[in-house]
Amino acid sequence: MIQILKHFGWTWAGLLISDDDYGVHAARSFHSDLGPAGGGCLAYTEILPWGDNPAELRRIVDVMRKSTARVVIVFAHKSHMMNLMKEVVKQNVTGLQWMASEALSSVDVLQAPHFMPYLGGTLGISIRRGEIPGLRDFLLQIRPELHHSNTDGNSMVNQFWEHTFKCRFAPPPAGWVEAGGELCTGQEVIENVETELFDVSNLRPEYNVYKAVYALAYALDDMLQCEPGRGPFSNNTCAHLQRLEPWQLVYYLKKVNFTTTFGDQVSFDENGDALPVYDIINWVWLPDGRTKVQRVGEVQMSAFKGEELSLDEDKIFWNFESKQPPRSVCSESCAPGTRMARQKGEPECCFDCVPCSEGKISNTTDSMECTSCPEDFWSSPQRDHCVPKKTEFLSYHEPLGICLTTTSLLGTFICVVVLGIFIHHHSTPIVRANNSELSFLLLVSLKLCFLCSLLFIGRPRLWTCQLRHAAFGISFVLCVSCILVKTIVVLAVFRASKPGGESSLKWFGAVQQRGTVLVLTSVQAAICTAWLVSASPVPHKNTQYHSDKIVYECIVGSTVGFAVLLGYIGLLAVLSCLLAFLARNLPDSFNEAKFITFSMLIFCAVWVAFVPAYINSPGKYADAVEVFAILASSFGLLVALFGPKCYIILVRPERNTKKAIMGRGITK
Repeated sequence: MIQILKHFGWTWAGLLISDDDYGVHAARSFHSDLGPAGGGCLAYTEILPWGDNPAELRRIVDVMRKSTARVVIVFAHKSHMMNLMKEVVKQNVTGLQWMASEALSSVDVLQAPHFMPYLGGTLGISIRRGEIPGLRDFLLQIRPELHHSNTDGNSMVNQFWEHTFKCRFAPPPAGWVEAGGELCTGQEVIENVETELFDVSNLRPEYNVYKAVYALAYALDDMLQCEPGRGPFSNNTCAHLQRLEPWQLVYYLKKVNFTTTFGDQVSFDENGDALPVYDIINWVWLPDGRTKVQRVGEVQMSAFKGEELSLDEDKIFWNFESKQPPRSVCSESCAPGTRMARQKGEPECCFDCVPCSEGKISNTTDSMECTSCPEDFWSSPQRDHCVPKKTEFLSYHEPLGICLTTTSLLGTFICVVVLGIFIHHHSTPIVRANNSELSFLLLVSLKLCFLCSLLFIGRPRLWTCQLRHAAFGISFVLCVSCILVKTIVVLAVFRASKPGGESSLKWFGAVQQRGTVLVLTSVQAAICTAWLVSASPVPHKNTQYHSDKIVYECIVGSTVGFAVLLGYIGLLAVLSCLLAFLARNLPDSFNEAKFITFSMLIFCAVWVAFVPAYINSPGKYADAVEVFAILASSFGLLVALFGPKCYIILVRPERNTKKAIMGRGITK
């Protein structure tokens, strides 16, 4: 029966048993075999009462009617079932698929037409039907005169003969002949009589007896073949028929293995149990109201594992409108993407289907657990398979990346244009008065600052991670060093204009200016080299910011190295700002200090704001903040330092004279 339940996927069934060893043993077997290993559960187990107990039967049928289990298994006897069916008919409980044990599957009275609306389509387990060769011919040869019977006609054969031919053997009862009764001669033709005795096509218990007798015969034959001195018992002895012990016969019975003419194998397992063979029968409700019991399959435990059950489903009659097998489950199967969660206080077959959480999947039906996706994968929307995680970095193709790239290239272009203007007007007073060599170097460094921001855009690679901060640090130190030297030059020129200060420019001439810029920039280059050698920045796949994304970023490697790089830039910037601030009130002819002061204030303000913004920006936005700081500070320096000069060169050329520069030309 469990094989049938598994075949049709009936995991939720009710069990009705009789209150005796037959029913109790069946219940125990079902509870053990249909448990976790069997993949099924019993919705209820009810004991059918002996005799007519209307109250108890009413309660049992009410349980059946209210239960969601549509399959009912019965291990009971005819009397139990008859009493139960009275209540089933009374409450009109239909729509159930019944399964009957061998004690009920062949009970004719339950197959009556008035029970078919309820029991039609029942699947039953029946003792194997078989054929006994020669049995019909033997029965047809039976004759009264061949049987050593009592003369009074009371033998079994004589009674059968009298019943079949409606006659009496001599001497007949008084008045039999006078009443027109016939005397039996023993020569009546038995072949012409239709009787169940000669129907040998549906032998079930008889076939088992036949196999048992043959098993015993094979065991005895094997025992008789034993040769003294080669026996299986102690001292290689054989069994003696005159002193045969039961255990000796059992020894040979366990070794029996033969196949009947009907094709059934007869053998015993290690426990001494015969390998069972059952027929599966189906109660068919015919259109004309009659009933028929037909064989629709078999269960043969001697078959290979998984092939024990064979069913001809096309022959099965289902007593439902759909004409299909019913579905009897406590909970529907959990689809892929969900997992089974036991319902508290309910059997294992009753569960809820809980969707897998993000990052976990289940790709099988009725999965007990959801499995986590690999690190670089994430669950699909249906949670039934893993998909590669989306990648995130500051890309050239997204609006933010396009905007920053455009701004960087624009700044580079402006630097080139300004550099071209200064080169073209290199002989004019305003260019020469502001240390043209440092101005050219400053424009080149600003152009490098604009270009180094491009290293922060695009998917991080090892070389871009290593180069971006180094290029940024060296470019900005070169830029700030030029500004610092220009500020020192302004102070030196002012001091040289005073009595006794003529030697100031001598000690800070062009060679010293170039050397100062080179030394200050070399220090930053040394810092970057030490940083790259000791703990180089490397690309990193960050999965902490977003569980469903991989954020590609550059980790700085050594926080100390990065801090020293920024600190050195900050130190030079603060120093330049202080010196420019001290020179802010110098005479108008040296107003370069005012522009330097303003530019360095912008520079410092941008980078002071950068630090907290950078720390609190996740993923690609940290790169965007750093690029923005680079561009903002570069534009601030470019506009503050070179904007006024370009304005004079291009728009007010009349101010680009020595007199104007010295404060004796055209006034503002």
